[in-house]
Amino acid sequence: MNKISLRTVAAVVCIGVLVPILSAQSAPSASAFPDFAQNPNVGWVASGMGFGTDFVQPASGPGPVTNDPRYPYITNAAAAASGKQPTFRVADLTNPILQPWAKEQMKKANDDVLAGKVAFTADARCYPAGVPSFLLFPANPVRFIQSPKEVVMVWQQNQEIRRVYLNQNHSANPKPSWYGESVGHYENGDTLVVDTIGMNEKTYVDNYRTPHTTRLHVIERFKLIDGGKTIEINVHVEDPGAFTTPWNAIQRYRRTENEPMVEMICAENNEGYFGYEVVPLLQARKADF
Repeated sequence: MNKISLRTVAAVVCIGVLVPILSAQSAPSASAFPDFAQNPNVGWVASGMGFGTDFVQPASGPGPVTNDPRYPYITNAAAAASGKQPTFRVADLTNPILQPWAKEQMKKANDDVLAGKVAFTADARCYPAGVPSFLLFPANPVRFIQSPKEVVMVWQQNQEIRRVYLNQNHSANPKPSWYGESVGHYENGDTLVVDTIGMNEKTYVDNYRTPHTTRLHVIERFKLIDGGKTIEINVHVEDPGAFTTPWNAIQRYRRTENEPMVEMICAENNEGYFGYEVVPLLQARKADF
């Protein structure tokens, strides 16, 4: 039988039974915040409407790394429809947000892809995505749990969990971790603002393998649009250790309502059966409980 941590089990169980918990004294009124949880069957998928596993450029100003136009990115779905060979992403290194060291690191990753190697993505190798790359997890829905003290986001495929604390400020010196330290608040009755620091250096900010440092600071603004059928997330990224300037990006989730979240195990079912070169799966040296 597959083994998972008690923390993961608790999060999965909560999905089926927990609805937004309101306290008359500590929680805002029902009209003072957006309801992303809605009911246990509702999830949010990062795909469709031109949005998916890549960030979208802002209306103006510096934006995220995109694909090198010399090497078109062809998804599996696009390949099946067109009969073309699917490809991996090749980052456009002309983006002026990149500091020289970051550009050089990404060039090595590009060269590996162009040489026929398999490109790394967090979801494919069962890695925590980090922030803001969590927003780019594909195919399976993200579920929200909202309580007066925190908002929990759980990606179904590997039960990747983000916790946003609503009742505290940032620590003076948070210990770096995969998802950092996220604190948040509701704004204008329709937006969840999430402020994240304390990231380790093991993640990328996107699926183009764009690196960052522990100085990464991300602000996300989650808002329901399109009559509650879509969540739009405006992302602001600062990292003077990796980028020449702050930059912005956009992501959207579409609403899906099929069934409560199911358990999906990634690492135990993820092998390189054909001998291709891939990043090794994460191995825990000790239990987390």
